[in-house]
Parts: sequence; C-alpha cells; structure tokens
Amino acid sequence: MSSHREAPEISKDPVADNTDVYAFVSPDKPDTVTLIANFIPFQNPFGGPNFYEFGDDVLYQIHISNSGQGKADISYQFRFHAEIRNKKTFLYNTGPITSIKDTTWNRPQYYSVTRVENGRSRILARELAAPPVNVGPRSTPNYAKLAGEAIHTFGTNRKVFAGQRADGFFADLGAIFDLGTLRPFQAAHLIPSAAAMGVNGLQGSNVHTIALQVPITDLTRDGKKPTDVMDAKSVIGVYATASRQQSKIFDDLLGISLWHGPHKQVSRLGNPLFNEVIVPMAEKDKWNSRPPSEDKKYAQYVTKPELAGLLPVLYPGVFPNLAAYKKPRADLAAILLTGIPKGVVPGFQNYTGPVQADMLRLNVAVPPAKTPNPLGLVAGDAAGFPNGRRVFDDVVTVEIRAVAGLTIPLVDPTFTPDGAASAVQDGTSNTNSDYLKVFPYLGTPGGGYQSKPGVPAAS
Repeated sequence: MSSHREAPEISKDPVADNTDVYAFVSPDKPDTVTLIANFIPFQNPFGGPNFYEFGDDVLYQIHISNSGQGKADISYQFRFHAEIRNKKTFLYNTGPITSIKDTTWNRPQYYSVTRVENGRSRILARELAAPPVNVGPRSTPNYAKLAGEAIHTFGTNRKVFAGQRADGFFADLGAIFDLGTLRPFQAAHLIPSAAAMGVNGLQGSNVHTIALQVPITDLTRDGKKPTDVMDAKSVIGVYATASRQQSKIFDDLLGISLWHGPHKQVSRLGNPLFNEVIVPMAEKDKWNSRPPSEDKKYAQYVTKPELAGLLPVLYPGVFPNLAAYKKPRADLAAILLTGIPKGVVPGFQNYTGPVQADMLRLNVAVPPAKTPNPLGLVAGDAAGFPNGRRVFDDVVTVEIRAVAGLTIPLVDPTFTPDGAASAVQDGTSNTNSDYLKVFPYLGTPGGGYQSKPGVPAAS
C-alpha cells in the first residue's frame, strides 16, 4: 500500500516501484529538510543469493516544486552502478563484511548525486558507497555500523544515504483489500466477523531508501529560510519518480539486456495512497507516467472518491451522513491537490496555488513538534501529515478518516461527520525495527538469518 504494487505494470518492475515519500523539517536539525524516497517493496530479508539492490538502469529522482506550477523546479538525481569483485563465485560475500570497503563484499554498489535547477545540472557527489543488505550476524555482524558508514556528508550541512532500511509504513493490507475490511470494526461490516486487532501487512519487510538532508535554503524559491507560516514562499511541493530508458535490447556478446534511448518516467509518488486507492485501475499506469502538473485530469476521482461511496455500503448504517453528502469533496481536493489555503486551519496553510497536483506539501516555517502526534494536522500537530509526512505518521488512519468525512466541516460547516469518522482505523502500528531519532530516521532492516516468515524482522 502507500504505493506498494499500486499499478499493474509497475508491480512487475519492483526495482523502479516507488513505495513511499517523506518530507519533513528535521527534528534534530530544524534548519534542514529531510527528503526520503523508498523503492523495491516487500523485500524478504533472506532473499539471497541475489539480494536486493537499486537498479543500475533506473534513474531515481526526488523533485521539489516551489513555484506553484506543479512542476519540478529542483530535482535531485541518483544513478547507481554495481560491481562484481570475484567473478568466480556465486556468493554475495566471501566472508564477514565489517566495513563497506571490505573486499569480502562481492557486489558493492556506488552512486552519484546530481542537482538539476533551471535546466542546469551540477554533480554534487560521485562514487558514494551504498551499504550491503543485512545478510546475518556472520556476514554483516554490525549492521548499524555499516549503515552509519554509508551516511555521506557533502557540501555544508548536507547528508545522503542510499541503502536498505526496515519498511516504516504500516497498514493492514490483508484486511483492507478483502472488501475494505477494517478488523477493529469488522463486526459492522456487510460480511461481519468478530472484531480483532489489525495486522501489519508490511511486518518483516525491508525497502531500499534514498534519503537526503539539505538546508531549507536549498529548497525555497528565494533561497531564504522562511519564518512566517502564512507566507506563500514557505511552502514546497515534493514528489519522487523512477524512470527507465525507452527500449531494451538483449546483447548477445555480454549476455545481458541493455537499455537505450531517452528516459521515460515509469513510477511516481507524492501523497500516500493516491494512485493506490483513488485512481482507477485502468488509468494507474498512465498516471505513473505523467507529471503532477497534469493531475487536473484526475481531480474527479478526488472530489468524488470511490472509497467514500463504498464505506456506507460495506458498513450499513454506520455512515448515514456520508452517504447523504453529494457535494464535491473540496476538503480532499485541498489536502491532496492544492494544499490547504489560509482560513481553513487557524494559523496554518500549505497552499501551493490553484494548479492541481499530487505532491506532498511541506510548510518549512512550521517547526518540528516537541510532542509529535502520529495523526498529524487533524490531531493539532501541524508538523505532521498532510503537512509533509514524517516516517511515523499514521497516514492510513488519517486518510481513512478524511475520506469518511471527518475533514468536510473544514470547508463545509453545515456537514456533521458520522460518529465513526473520528474513530475508524485499520488498527495497525509499526512492527518492524524502531524508527531512528537521527538521519536517515528509518529503522535497521531485518536481517536474513535473524528473520522468520510470519514474525517481525529482527535487526
């Protein structure tokens, strides 16, 4: 979910499948913003001997829109290449890997970081080492140390990391896709059963993370650090993409397939769950290939979401007010497509203008919360989703409650939400490694040896 296997074609190409995007003012360095894009969903920790890695043939990008046009004004590009040190062995490692420089790691991967602004490209760093995956206590005996070595500093006050992490997203995938079941409330479902705790469908899964921490002044339109929350220049839009070259040809001499031609976007993500549960299946792959600036075409699915119509059917008598509400969902359009304008939430806005575009919108003048609430803005924590997105934000609960009508009174005071709208949830929490309090914030990935099918991955 969030964007794990969200479209038919990209589900067949996991290396290019963008699973989650996060953007937040760094809690431990509030003069910086942390941007995170995850790829390669549902990684089995013991998936060797060809363990997971970034695609050498994929162009990964994190984009910043700061002009209100829903277009990339600044892009950070990441290109990877892997090497094989010993071509006579099938092994991923030929002994313990105690440093990312160890020659016992048989397939190291390196990458470059390029910043593109106003059509001009500037390489920020080359030949940065990614860490190996977490194989097990003999192969990667101190994985936290290896990951720490893969946090690279460049320029002044800038950091980057690219490698495996525990999947920090949590959702009851098994229930939600079983005809919209929410286990804590399934006694009220059209096909009822006893209420139960939610089950995290991402339990035991790892992902590959690209994380970037840069000064706020690198991302704003005027290069300044805003202090006024109500200033339009304090808001940036964030989304990520993966692109492949347009043609693939098998090379008989090399014995591998090679890509040729210009790059074509095959995956993108801004807000969690947008393509997953809003865009119809027949349009999902096309949506993945388009820029956010063209999302006006999909506004009809936001202002009249299919899920809002299904909830009263799947939970008879639970959402009568939602069932009777026939107006376009201006609240969801604001949250997902334009940002929240002034006057909706007292003392807050993250409006990027009238251009409808699916992006995370982050008001960088909002400081990190001293006591964060995973329900974010709807719980009074303006530093959380949908003001950007932190790794621990409970986006599934927030979005389910919004679709159920909880946020309609923000734009239509005549509407009274159903009682269930403020209580509905899937009942899950993070059951993988704990989040970190410092960069790159996502937890240590589950190790192959330590993990067992069906139980939380052990770090």
